[in-house]
Amino acid sequence: MPIDRLLRETVTRRAFTQHVAGAMIGGGIVASAPRPKIDAVLFDAFAVFDPWSVAALAEQIFPGRGGELMSAWRTTQFEYAWLRVVAKSYADFWRCTEDALRHAASALRLDLTPERRNRLMQAHLELRPWPEVPAALRTLRAAGVRIGILSNFTPAMLAASIRASGLQDVFERVLSTDQVWTYKPDPRAYLLGLHALGLPRERIAFAAFAGWDAAGAKLFGYPTVWVNRLGAPADELGAPAPDAIVRTLTELVGFVRTTH
Repeated sequence: MPIDRLLRETVTRRAFTQHVAGAMIGGGIVASAPRPKIDAVLFDAFAVFDPWSVAALAEQIFPGRGGELMSAWRTTQFEYAWLRVVAKSYADFWRCTEDALRHAASALRLDLTPERRNRLMQAHLELRPWPEVPAALRTLRAAGVRIGILSNFTPAMLAASIRASGLQDVFERVLSTDQVWTYKPDPRAYLLGLHALGLPRERIAFAAFAGWDAAGAKLFGYPTVWVNRLGAPADELGAPAPDAIVRTLTELVGFVRTTH
């Protein structure tokens, strides 16, 4: 399966066609209602870090089966995270990721040796940013916008990818849902941003990579930008439309500037 199709399928749960009234800004669809000034932006990790390297490694290790593995792995990864929260049997995202990898490989009858497992897990600590990300983040910082990450990744996973990307000086806050033993889209996860930044939710934009995360952030009350890099359809979760749908963080900068 092509990697672009694979990632599209793993970040989207249900497909439907959605029409959003609004004006076009920076390539995104923006609601026409007036917006308050955005003082801070919280990013999901995958809006910043490119996960393609993990998929490429899976294909290298299992030629012709990498896409199949990634599809099963990613689906199970999030299912395990959410099921553990519902079952009140919390495990952090690193553990859920490794457990999901073991299960996916077993289900597909792939020979996941300890060395192969370690390589695939280690790839999550070496993620690099999407090409435009460093310049876009620094543009926001220069404009006085506070920047943070709010992710299901563990603190160690976030610290490693920030270090590998050379972005140590960019983020004011790095928030992991592990702090509250839950995962997005639980409202308790999004609440971390309010406590960390000391701002009302309407002054904090949330930049989501996955459609379900955009829905969760919007339901929580954040002005929400869906960084829909893959052109995925929106999720049918009963949430209002995102305030903007963009393909890159360069376009997100344009959205934030309209509030200043």
